[in-house]
Amino acid sequence: MTSDNSALLVAHGSPSDPAGQEAALAALAAKVQALAPGWRVGAATLAAEGAFDRAVAQLGRPLIYPYFMAEGYFTRRVLAPKSAALSLTQAAPFGVEPALIGVAATRLAEVVAAQGWAASETQLLIAAHGSAVSKRSKDSAYAFAEALKNAVGFASANVGLIEEPPYLAEVAKGMGRAVCLPFFALSSGHIEQDVPEALANAGFCGPVLPPFIDWPETPALIARHLLAR
Repeated sequence: MTSDNSALLVAHGSPSDPAGQEAALAALAAKVQALAPGWRVGAATLAAEGAFDRAVAQLGRPLIYPYFMAEGYFTRRVLAPKSAALSLTQAAPFGVEPALIGVAATRLAEVVAAQGWAASETQLLIAAHGSAVSKRSKDSAYAFAEALKNAVGFASANVGLIEEPPYLAEVAKGMGRAVCLPFFALSSGHIEQDVPEALANAGFCGPVLPPFIDWPETPALIARHLLAR
């Protein structure tokens, strides 16, 4: 544990809506704290100027918990130096929590069953960010898709990206029986605009799950990480 059993959830946030993303992450932090007795849990986004330093000052020497889906540019090149400069421990990002695959597989199986479909006759579509500067973002989405395909028994697992090929609108085109899981931690402009627009342009008609911040299982996954330290 950290010296004072505190943790700071850090996300990228949104330069166009820093306050909104700060509030959403703070709400998640409050839920995590309620499930992690003995821990103080704060929140900060990199997009909100000064938020990280203010949160660290309030918490003392918190464990830095990257609320990102993958190790990549922002966790390694932006957040890690900030943590190191303050001699703070940085955990692995949310997207690699060991229990996340099982939680997602259960949710997807429930969605498929609610449609009256068989998983073996259903395609999985992972909508992910992608990155022009880090291959890890794309690789993490593909690994996640393959793990879920095996766990649920989908007919196929497909990945469509926003920032690089293969683009979501192209991958989703012509899909029949399929369910889409957005590989996004927060509800950002990509979730609210880019993903729905790409799916609409592709004529995708299957169920679309929310980003992970809206999953009821997410606070417990993070709290479990803290309590296990």
